[in-house]
Amino acid sequence: MLIGMGEAWHDERMAVAEALFRLITAAVRQHPRDISLTSASTLATVERTGPRRITDLAVTEGVAQPSMTALVTVLERSGLVERRREPQDQRVVRVALTGAGADYLRSRRRAGAEAFAQLIGKLPADEVAALLAAAPALRHLNELDDERRAAAHQLSSGAEDHIR
Repeated sequence: MLIGMGEAWHDERMAVAEALFRLITAAVRQHPRDISLTSASTLATVERTGPRRITDLAVTEGVAQPSMTALVTVLERSGLVERRREPQDQRVVRVALTGAGADYLRSRRRAGAEAFAQLIGKLPADEVAALLAAAPALRHLNELDDERRAAAHQLSSGAEDHIR
């Protein structure tokens, strides 16, 4: 806790966090269900981190390896990912995002951003200004989350390396 910041600061921080969480939850619920949330999350993980082994994706997404294998097969049949053999070791297969997969993710993000933009358009000018002022902090939150995910990925990759 920061010096001079007491319980009121904590309560305000939690109120903001809960409001953000509710918005995100609403956005996820309103999104078309053309693929599962786990599938969409897997696509985003591969986009963010590059080609990954199925076992690594299973750990990252919190599913069993056979379930991830089945999910990747569906995504591959849909043309959103492809399996690539490692040039150095042909036994190793990584899942990579295709152009269609990248387009799909961009389209989902654009639709979600447009939905939020419509909501923002309904706010009074002073609240829009407050959101604009908060934009750098929101971008920073995204960066911190990316760092947290990268650290978790390194931990899971390290554990996977010890198993082999």
